[in-house]
Amino acid sequence: MKILNLFSKSLLVLAVVLLGSCEKHLTELNENPNVVDPSTANPNMLMPTVMTGAAMGYLELGYNDIAGVVQHTQKDGWFSGHNHYDWGPQDWSSWYNLLRNNDFLHQRAVESGFKFHQGVALTMKSFIFGLITDLWGDAPYTNAVKGGVSNDFLQPAYDSQEVIYKGIIEDLKAASALFASGDNTGYRTGYDVYYNGDMSKWQKLANSLLLRYYMRVSAKMPEVAKAGIEAIYTSGVYMKTPADDATMNYIGATAANSWPGAVAFQADPSEYRRRKPAQTLMDNLLSNNDPRLTVWFAPVYVRWVEDPTLDVAVDPFIRKNGVIQQGVVSLTDAKYLTEVKAGAKFTRHYNPDKFGRKLDTREYVGVPPGLIDPSSYNYNPTPGQVVENQHVSQLAEAYRGSSGGLLKARLISAAEVSFILAEAALKGWAVGTAETHYNAGIKNSLDTWGVGNKYEAYIAQKNVAFNKTLEQVLEQKWIASWTAATEAWFDYRRTGFPTMKAGPASPAPVLPLRFNYGDNEMNFNAKNADGAMGRLEVTPHSGQRGKNSPWSRPWIVQGTGKPW
Repeated sequence: MKILNLFSKSLLVLAVVLLGSCEKHLTELNENPNVVDPSTANPNMLMPTVMTGAAMGYLELGYNDIAGVVQHTQKDGWFSGHNHYDWGPQDWSSWYNLLRNNDFLHQRAVESGFKFHQGVALTMKSFIFGLITDLWGDAPYTNAVKGGVSNDFLQPAYDSQEVIYKGIIEDLKAASALFASGDNTGYRTGYDVYYNGDMSKWQKLANSLLLRYYMRVSAKMPEVAKAGIEAIYTSGVYMKTPADDATMNYIGATAANSWPGAVAFQADPSEYRRRKPAQTLMDNLLSNNDPRLTVWFAPVYVRWVEDPTLDVAVDPFIRKNGVIQQGVVSLTDAKYLTEVKAGAKFTRHYNPDKFGRKLDTREYVGVPPGLIDPSSYNYNPTPGQVVENQHVSQLAEAYRGSSGGLLKARLISAAEVSFILAEAALKGWAVGTAETHYNAGIKNSLDTWGVGNKYEAYIAQKNVAFNKTLEQVLEQKWIASWTAATEAWFDYRRTGFPTMKAGPASPAPVLPLRFNYGDNEMNFNAKNADGAMGRLEVTPHSGQRGKNSPWSRPWIVQGTGKPW
């Protein structure tokens, strides 16, 4: 019996030893060496994901469909969303995915005691939530991006725009204070893709975003906006030159990390070709001899020439250096580019008396907004989705590129900040003189685009010299927002400037005000989404979509009488 008991005890000890060994082995097997343990994640590793995602997403908006809304560009192929605001439900999941990563960044920064990383996380949180509420209206905020299994988190309530803007302002104040400490403990060089750990520039970014959002709410919370803008101006800590701009360079190694539409990653570069300057912007640049014109846009490949002596209405073929090219109506984009670089001049003559109407004979030609068939504009002989319009300007050759030079995503600029202060001064707020800030905004924009040496000649133009009007300040701010058109849209929405009209193919005769809430929200968070839609104001232009329409008013413009 004793032997049996001893044998049983021995088996028990062996089993415990084996079980412990097995458990340790299984634990080791379940540890993925390729995944970072959340409890030890380094905040530096999290920053690039949030920063690059936010910058690229913002550039995509301002270079694509919103550039069409504010009439910086028009498309002549696959154009309905760009030119006509033919928008279906717009999903915001990519922005909330960034916010989840950013929330983890903030958690790890707090746990690690890293003030710099906390400030970055609060700044990026403010930027992204600001964009969400600017684009859609009310949105999940207080309970957004939180874990858990309760319905409050899986189906978060929508906060009002007022609550969101107030939260953004408080977070940016907190971020500014963290950056003011100068403590960048824990930062590793290369992980901050905006400023490489320069806390003074981050504080300028936080304060400049505060200026943006104070001005955004100035019609709804004027006293808050006035006090906030005056305080930041008094501090002197905000963007003053393009060296302070929040920008991100593209890597250019793949289509995913290159400038949108980079031709290196397209068998046929139609994405580049179908984006054209809008006539609204083009006419402004031409009328004021704006030096940014040639930086942004290219001359037409084939210039129209009025010729009353022509026996027919229109030349059947193009002319090269004045000589008819028999049988040649047009060339390919690549052929034109090669020939033009070699010095060739292409024209096509027409007789307006026989043709019965005028064509645009200028060297630079833009497409009017919202045309029914923009590819045919200016009597293009090759209309359609793919072939270029030889009688309309394309973007400058630089925008064929993948990275480098001017190809940067810009979140906010010194030019924008200067125009904000100019507007504040026109309101009578204590921020210096409107003319000083207005001129600085123009100078900063020209410097940004490499034509600062043309400032004196440009500012002397009759329509550019300061005339003390809000319309002029907003017009110049609109021009300066090239490739960052979202801010121009939000400015237009709250002020009605610059004056723009929707084109003939638009579903409404006025410009839209917001994005539609997406299908995911309507399907999986319907109660809260319905509540948010109920707080939108239906307008005569809302149409069959009802409240969830691009022409319904969110809180930020309700009661303001703007923009239409």
